[in-house]
Amino acid sequence: MTALDLSSPVGVVGTGTMGQGIAQVALVAGHPVRLYDAVPGKAREAADAIGARLDRLVEKDRLTDTERDAARARLEPVEGVAGLADCSLVIEAVLERLDVKQELFRSLEEVVAEDCLLATNTSSLSVTAIGGALANPGRFVGLHFFNPAPLLPLVEVVSGFATDVTSATRAYETARAWGKTPVACADTPGFIVNRIARPFYAEAFAVHESQGADPATIDAVLRESGGFRMGAFELTDLIGQDVNESVTHSVWQSFFQDVRFTPSLAQRRLVESGRLGRKSGHGWYDYAPDADRPEPHTAEPERAPAYVVAEGDLGPAGELLPLLREAGIQVREEEEDQGTRLVLPSGGQLALADGQTSVEFRDVVYFDLALDYRRATRIALSASQDTSPQTLAEAIGLFQALGKKVSVIGDVPGMIVARTVARIVDLAHDAVAKGVATEEDIDTAMRLGVNYPLGPFEWSRRLGRNWAYSLLDDLHLRDPSGRYAPSLALYRHAYATDKREGSGS
Repeated sequence: MTALDLSSPVGVVGTGTMGQGIAQVALVAGHPVRLYDAVPGKAREAADAIGARLDRLVEKDRLTDTERDAARARLEPVEGVAGLADCSLVIEAVLERLDVKQELFRSLEEVVAEDCLLATNTSSLSVTAIGGALANPGRFVGLHFFNPAPLLPLVEVVSGFATDVTSATRAYETARAWGKTPVACADTPGFIVNRIARPFYAEAFAVHESQGADPATIDAVLRESGGFRMGAFELTDLIGQDVNESVTHSVWQSFFQDVRFTPSLAQRRLVESGRLGRKSGHGWYDYAPDADRPEPHTAEPERAPAYVVAEGDLGPAGELLPLLREAGIQVREEEEDQGTRLVLPSGGQLALADGQTSVEFRDVVYFDLALDYRRATRIALSASQDTSPQTLAEAIGLFQALGKKVSVIGDVPGMIVARTVARIVDLAHDAVAKGVATEEDIDTAMRLGVNYPLGPFEWSRRLGRNWAYSLLDDLHLRDPSGRYAPSLALYRHAYATDKREGSGS
């Protein structure tokens, strides 16, 4: 099944920001485009706005004058659904209400041809439920673009329970022909991106709610250690706290209030207070012109230890050893079967976050996961009230000697980056096991849809098969609510590795 022919008209219903963006994508690809909005005059206004954006593309040398003029000639606002009768594909981007969308598609079904592909851009509703109102739900599919649609490459192609394979394939190939990067997924709450991204926000909010660290520090650690483009607090301020919370609440409800997707009470209070982020002038941060942006906690300078004893290879943090030597810190190595510790001159230990707490052990400081320890500019440390001040000072000085800023947070099991990545990896394995999408499509979706530095399976391969399972299992022991319980899919993934190693194969 191939993409729609460029001579085939494409209809777009709903002329808000997303509808205009989708229309522009189809138009620039070469299709005739019909615009419809239930509010009189809105389709004409949208056509004028799209024309203005085409002018800007010419100014930026992304379109020629001839291409712009041809595109404008193909764009036609219409006054009713009857004006979409000759379309081969109609995409809606209207209000996120099931009854509104169902009514729209029932009316479309009465006027378009039997082979017209019908698509929804919904981000939160069930594609199956919307299509259930149709006489022929087999031709109904989800085409979830990301905002702004002309710029962001990802499109989630969602198959509802009744969607025909030929319809999904045609939608997929059409999106690809438009220059997008499509990924195929089943109709599941949140699809790929909004399902697997929940822990990025949830764990940051949980650390804050437990008084483990302030928003500015958590954001800085996610950016400067985890390699994420933005921290969770600044990103949700940009998205809008009401929008982000609504998606989280929708996913949580759709999964029958699964504890893994529980919304944040702190975020709820923000929404209730009207602090919605940048658009309201205040969210987690204050955006008033004269407001001071809070700085992340950064430790004062400390003296680096002269040496450390490395017990084992430090696992995912193994690249620290050559960095320490380059910084002039002597590294004495001792073989251990599963060592992930550095012993400091004080006798205290420095260990990679593993889901346990510092207070459980005598004089242990944890350090957080980094995407790349050489390039990371900040490292988080976690200590308890019982940790020796000397041990903590040596740990701070050690990372400062590597050129890193150091943020000391509370005794938070799994810390910030580590617990976030582990939960993302777990949800990704669970999604594959349940037939939501392939590993490759999930990695693509998370890199392109939310700009993650690595896809979940890329993280998993880098960190080792057992890493995420082990960390979450330890977290689950300390918080048996079920929030951190590793999925059966992740358990099988980790166990299979152990079994192969045990058999010598």
